Amino acid sequence: MTELTILKALVLAGCGSRRAMADAVRAGRVSLNDTPVESFTQPLDSSDTLALDGRPVRVPDNKFVYLALNKPVGVLSTTYDERGRRTVIDLVPSEFKGRPLHMAGRLDIDSSGLVLLTDDGALTQTLTHPGSEKEKEYLVTLDHPPTDAARRLFESGVELADGRTAPAKLRDGTHPPDYYVVIHEGRKRQIRRMFAQLGYRVLELKRVRIGSLRLGNLTEGQIRVLTTNEVAELKREASGGNE
Repeated sequence: MTELTILKALVLAGCGSRRAMADAVRAGRVSLNDTPVESFTQPLDSSDTLALDGRPVRVPDNKFVYLALNKPVGVLSTTYDERGRRTVIDLVPSEFKGRPLHMAGRLDIDSSGLVLLTDDGALTQTLTHPGSEKEKEYLVTLDHPPTDAARRLFESGVELADGRTAPAKLRDGTHPPDYYVVIHEGRKRQIRRMFAQLGYRVLELKRVRIGSLRLGNLTEGQIRVLTTNEVAELKREASGGNE
């Protein structure tokens, strides 16, 4: 892990963007151990007292957090909802509540399954970038089995209002009408719209995989910390497999 600096500590603590916090340092708004900070690259550790505009800032440790969540239906894939509805952050254990967690891949409110939560901004940006083309796998329940013709159309790409989808994969689940779908795009409600275009209604949708990360036996609403090997594999995939 790289050295923890003033700028990184402020960003990890959720005080603002890198640019905003760099400007705050230059404006003399940041102090360390009651002394004005002159350089945002100045190192610090968790024993130091950091303040922004005179208000204490909790100095985070210099380790990113990587969490896998099995999001239930009815929970929003957002960190805050002005209407007070339940969000994924409400499910996060108290020990991680103060961290600026972001989602690497959202799910609709009526969908369930795997969500990756992390404060590793670089990894989040890479995994969610439209050009990342990371595979995402879903377990889908349809209102009736697709015909062979519908399967071929689904797998070759479906024409939607926002353009033709990339080829997808569709295979039988253990108990039809359950099916596994693999896509590598991230359009809003894409799978539901693809099936609707072909005359099918999705009754249930659960994400079971993001790249190499699998939902496994994680129960609904449960969160676990990723293993070192899982994090390393996600980073390898994010770098294009060149690490």
